[in-house]
Formats: sequence, C-alpha cells, structure tokens
Amino acid sequence: MEFAYDDRTIELRQRLEAFLTECVYPAEPVHHEQVLAAGDPWARPPVMEELKAQARERGLWNLFLPDARYGAGLTNLQYAPLAELTGRSPHLAPEALNCAAPDTGNMELLAEFGSEEQRKQWLMPLLAGEIRSAFCMTEPEVASSDATNIATRITRDGDHYVINGRKWWSSGAMDPRCEIFIVMGKTDPDADRHRQQSMILVPRDTPGVTVRRGMRVFGYSDAPHGGHAEIDFSDVRVPVDNLVGEEGTGFAIAQARLGPGRIHHCMRLIGMAERALELLCRRVLDRIAFGRPLAEQGVVREWIAESRVRIEQARLLVLKTAWLMDTVGNKGAHTEIQAIKIATPLMAEWVIDKAIQAYGGAGVSQDTPLAELWAAARTLRLADGPDEVHRASLARRELRRWS
Repeated sequence: MEFAYDDRTIELRQRLEAFLTECVYPAEPVHHEQVLAAGDPWARPPVMEELKAQARERGLWNLFLPDARYGAGLTNLQYAPLAELTGRSPHLAPEALNCAAPDTGNMELLAEFGSEEQRKQWLMPLLAGEIRSAFCMTEPEVASSDATNIATRITRDGDHYVINGRKWWSSGAMDPRCEIFIVMGKTDPDADRHRQQSMILVPRDTPGVTVRRGMRVFGYSDAPHGGHAEIDFSDVRVPVDNLVGEEGTGFAIAQARLGPGRIHHCMRLIGMAERALELLCRRVLDRIAFGRPLAEQGVVREWIAESRVRIEQARLLVLKTAWLMDTVGNKGAHTEIQAIKIATPLMAEWVIDKAIQAYGGAGVSQDTPLAELWAAARTLRLADGPDEVHRASLARRELRRWS
C-alpha cells in the first residue's frame, strides 16, 4: 500500500487549501448572516453561488467522480485528502465544489445505472450545479435500518408507475433548487427479500408529491446539505422510463450508492476533527484559568495527544479503504467500508467534544463552528446505517472466517 500523494493530488490539494483560506473561511460568517437575514432556515444565501463560481474558475469542480466522462477522474485515494479538506468547512466547501451529499451519491447512481435519457435530463444539470436532488429511502413507519422493510409501493399501470408511500429524512429535498427525487420502493412484495425493491425518478413538481415539513438535526436545519424532508407520495404517476435500472434491482443499487457515500462522509469527518483539534489548541494556548494557560493542564494535554492518535488511526483506515476500493472494488472493500463507518464518526465526535469542553459556553454557542460540527458527526452515526447494523454485519463476516 502506497499512500504518498501523487503530483496531481499535491497540486489540487494546494489549490484547495488556498481556496479555503482565501474564499471559504471568510464566507462562513457571511453565510450565517445571510441565512438569518432571509428569515428562512432553508434559504440559499447568495454567497454560495459566489463560492461555486470561484471554485469552477480554480478548476475545483466535481472532484468526487472517478468517471472522467463526468468528473475529475480521480481515484478514491486521490480524492481522500481533498474531501478531508472540505470537511474543515462542511457546510460550505463540499457544495462549493459540487461535491456535497446527497447529490454526489445521486450523480454516481445516475452515471452507473441511469439510462442515456436519464443522464441527459438529470445527471448533466446536476454536474453543472444548476439543480439539486434528493434521495428518498428512509420511512417513518418502519425500521429503516433494515432497508428491506421499505413499505412504499411502486405499481406498474400500463406505461406508468404509480407511487404511494411516505418518506422522511429525504436528504436534499428542502433545497429550493431540488428538482428530482430518487425514490426507493417495492415493485414486487412477493419476490426474494432483496429483489422486491426498485429505484425510480420522480420530478419534484409531479402531482401527488407533498413535502410535508423539513426535519431539523439537533435543532439545525442542515440547509447547506439541502435539508431533510418528510414527503408524501399519493398516487404519483411517472412514466415507466423513469425506472432506474430494472425492477428488483433497487436494493443492489442502493448498496452500490451507499458505499462511496460512506467513505466520502468519513473523509470529511477527518477534516472536521482536524479543524476541531486546531481550534482546541488555539483556545488552550490563549486562555488563562487559575493563573496559567489551559494548555498547561495535564488533562488538556491528554485530550490533544489522544485526539492526534485517533485522527491518525482513522485517516490510515480510510486511506486503506480508498486504496482497496480502487484496487479490488467496493465489494472487496466491504469490511473496511463498514469499519470506517463505525470508527470515524465516533472519532470525530470525541475530538469535537473535547474542543467544545475547552471552549466552555462558547463551544456550544453560534460563535464557533463546534456545535454544528458535533451535531453533524453525531448524526452520521445514524446516516447510511446505524453503528449497530454495521457492527452486526461486520461481526457476522468475521465469524464466517472461522465457521
């Protein structure tokens, strides 16, 4: 395994670091002020479009897509240190580079499984950053940690499919520029449990689609990620050509989509932890309590040392996973993908928590990014499958080696 950055990665990393320093970090307070001024938690502040234009000018666009027809053509190993940097400002940098979830996963899905017409109609404007998209899988009435529980029905009726069901935590759906939903539902409840589901494209303005409400994450709107919505689908009719792939392939497509999504989250989480550690160190060097800097307190030094160890451990595991995905494919890296999904959010949550503790009241206020960083890290212990599901699956896989 060779984790040294190649020349292209080094060059892109330098450009991205400059973009963060010169454009993104100064835009963070501006973004916050513009959201407050709009009076709408899911508003799209003008500063975001300015950042996107600047990113495109610098050649920092669609870096996540390994398919050179549509993206930068980077490997997972090349993208990892770049995604990590965007995690330092997770509410601005990923979208500025058109590398924000759920659009990244949806673009990968369309690039791999979509028809030529579907790619033309939906993938191309997503790649251009002209529209956004939503992924509708989780449901309020079933335990969605088991995706085979999905109850939404997709029923064939002549040249159309009719969709009925309710979704929630539909990522991206609260963005006013969201124009397309990718919906998972059952086309054949009597088939094998992993062949019952299908994926279908539903334009937002289709009759019968009702966005009931936006879901808040620990009180935050999560607007920079397009928000999360609860959505009703009532006798929603779309052409049969809107089916992604074939009937019964929805579960497999979902798993293919979630693999890269999980590692992208973990890459960004490392950047989030790095920023929290930087803020922690700056704080304890400057803050005086009981006659000396906080940095001289033994417990604080333990936090700092332990944070560095945990970050480096997680980074190495993520890089190994990226390397495996590049060399043996996502299926061959399944164990490592599950391992990083368990370990990395826990690591980031722990490091951010210690930074919050060092800041005291300021750490849980809106005056630092730490509270939002913590909420994001904690949420990712549920997103794309809760810890317990990944642990159970990983344990089964390990036991099979010895049975």
